[in-house]
Amino acid sequence: MRAVVSIGGSVLVPELDGERVAAYADVVRSLLGAGHELGLVVGGGRVARDYIRAGRVLDANEMALDQLGIGVTRLNARLLIAALHGRAAPTPPETYEKAAEAISRGDVPVMGGMVPGQTTDAVAAALAETVGADLLVYATSVPGVYSDDPDEHPDAIHYDEVSTDDLVDIIAEIDMSAGSNAPVDLLAAKIIQRSGTRTLVLDGTNPEAVRWAIADGEHEGTEVVP
Repeated sequence: MRAVVSIGGSVLVPELDGERVAAYADVVRSLLGAGHELGLVVGGGRVARDYIRAGRVLDANEMALDQLGIGVTRLNARLLIAALHGRAAPTPPETYEKAAEAISRGDVPVMGGMVPGQTTDAVAAALAETVGADLLVYATSVPGVYSDDPDEHPDAIHYDEVSTDDLVDIIAEIDMSAGSNAPVDLLAAKIIQRSGTRTLVLDGTNPEAVRWAIADGEHEGTEVVP
């Protein structure tokens, strides 16, 4: 299987230490050993939010704040590259073409953010479309797609399966609520809708959940189907 995995920064580095990063690297090596091809995209998490918060205090504009966030995602990507000990492309690819080339030669591209105004959710969806991935996995701190923001609405319904069209509608409604916690952003949902990429949204706080989803097809998240 060719899979793209988006690992949220708050999942990969909830605290800035190497243990979770090493655990994710172990999962990646296990999947590679089983013959799967992988592309990875890493988010910024708490550190990115801290930098952006500090930038706002300094009256930086939104473009500058986005660049701060992108810089942090690429630092997080470099941590995972270091943990993969030569199995990954040596630097985070800054174009989808470079990432596709890395997969073609047997390396794992580990990407961060790409351009201002675009989250790593959207980067992962675009990478999956570029490389013709069989599966796109979002390893998040939210265990799937819900009818509403589960942090704000404890009675929100968890979906085992949704269509790509329904995903766009659900995310659009969640995004209308300020400060909400959507599993992926709206641009990513629209790219998934366009490409028809089979997608899983799951709780990635246990890295093994990603291995089970890809290797065994087992998960407790939400499957997004065309």
